[in-house]
Amino acid sequence: MKIRRVVTGHTVGGKAKVASDAEVDGLGMALLPGAEFHRLWGADVLPTFPDDGSPYPSVAYFPPAGGFRFGLFTLPPDSVVAATPTEAALKEAEEKLPGAVAYLEPDHPGMHTTDTIDFEYVVSGEIWLELDDGVEVHLRAGDTVVQNGTRHAWRNKGSEPCQMVVCLIGARRK
Repeated sequence: MKIRRVVTGHTVGGKAKVASDAEVDGLGMALLPGAEFHRLWGADVLPTFPDDGSPYPSVAYFPPAGGFRFGLFTLPPDSVVAATPTEAALKEAEEKLPGAVAYLEPDHPGMHTTDTIDFEYVVSGEIWLELDDGVEVHLRAGDTVVQNGTRHAWRNKGSEPCQMVVCLIGARRK
């Protein structure tokens, strides 16, 4: 699926302008069949204004402290997700979402902990947020989550894909 992304910026004289108006392709991968990641915007540093609306560097999927990521994430029902990742699927995931695979717990599929504050909004479908000790929260379209650097996983126990808007803010762990 393509998502339209309009980016604003500033002219040399400081007036607002449309810097770009383009469609962004989603990233699919063998590691998560049916999942799609739209990396819409991000930066590894604190942006400064005025700027011309050009993208800032944002290398890894998860941002460093002071960085941010904005995107759309679609997770298929659990029944679609592959059980055992292959070496090729892990390599492809690393190429498309640099650094993300390193956060996954091999002994607990889907569980991960990042040094980020994640703001999620469920656009469509339903999803279960799993925390430590099997604690689960069932979320539906219109629900939001503020995920504060906790160990978690997303489980789609429903029959339809779940689409979420996500904003990840890099933080420091003590």
